[in-house]
Amino acid sequence: MSPFGKAWRLAAKTRLATYLIALWQLVRHPETPRAAKLVAWGVLAYALSPIDLVPDFIPVLGQLDDIILIPLGVALVVRLVPQPLWQACLREAEARAERLPSLWWGALLIVLVWLALLGLVVWWVATTVSANP
Repeated sequence: MSPFGKAWRLAAKTRLATYLIALWQLVRHPETPRAAKLVAWGVLAYALSPIDLVPDFIPVLGQLDDIILIPLGVALVVRLVPQPLWQACLREAEARAERLPSLWWGALLIVLVWLALLGLVVWWVATTVSANP
């Protein structure tokens, strides 16, 4: 079984999946304040990105960053958003918890960002090497 599948089942058990779906709906809601949208986008990008601040293969620390950073980000978004709006998004997410939204374009965006960063690193290394013969 893939690590992503295990992580998603663990997230589903701890309601993290419901919170991420609620964040997704909150980001798309027109009444969400701009600061809350920016933080929610960051939390979603970090939660869905295959690259972590601390790699998961490092024992304990690799999982702790996900266990700590994502809930802290969700808590920050909840504080930045009006309570009735958050409750409405959370109720809708709980109703749709079994049906995950299709996020193929989000995955594509994350891949493109990492490819752009990789391209910048390769460009920087190439210019640095060619400048110092």
